[in-house]
Amino acid sequence: MQKTKLGITVGLLGAVIFFMGLFSGYFAVVLLVGYVLLFEQNAWLRRSAVKAISLMMFFSVVVTLLNIIPDVCDVITNFAFLFNGNFNTTMVDRFFTALVGGIDVIEKVLFVSLGLKALSQGTIYIPMIDKIISKHME
Repeated sequence: MQKTKLGITVGLLGAVIFFMGLFSGYFAVVLLVGYVLLFEQNAWLRRSAVKAISLMMFFSVVVTLLNIIPDVCDVITNFAFLFNGNFNTTMVDRFFTALVGGIDVIEKVLFVSLGLKALSQGTIYIPMIDKIISKHME
């Protein structure tokens, strides 16, 4: 098994990056990805590191875009109350809360699966993300 300059296996470092993406925030992942891109030569590890941060950003963007709709509805509701009107958005809020919750579950399952696959230097092919990484890393 190939080792990193830290003395641990490449697969373990890849798994750590995916699990940090799940359990911590951007700061720890950006530090680990930066280390990998600057100091490690293993192609699989470099691709996995970029994949982890790309997936984190993807899920953040999707959740942000989905949360815009309830926020706009809240603005409309506030304007309606300002003029003594009534505009109820409870169902919209509940729908998008459930949708964001479902995406959160998908993200957690995906990161756990990627972390476990990384232990044996495997991966899960995600067409959109992998195509972008291939285009910009090759």
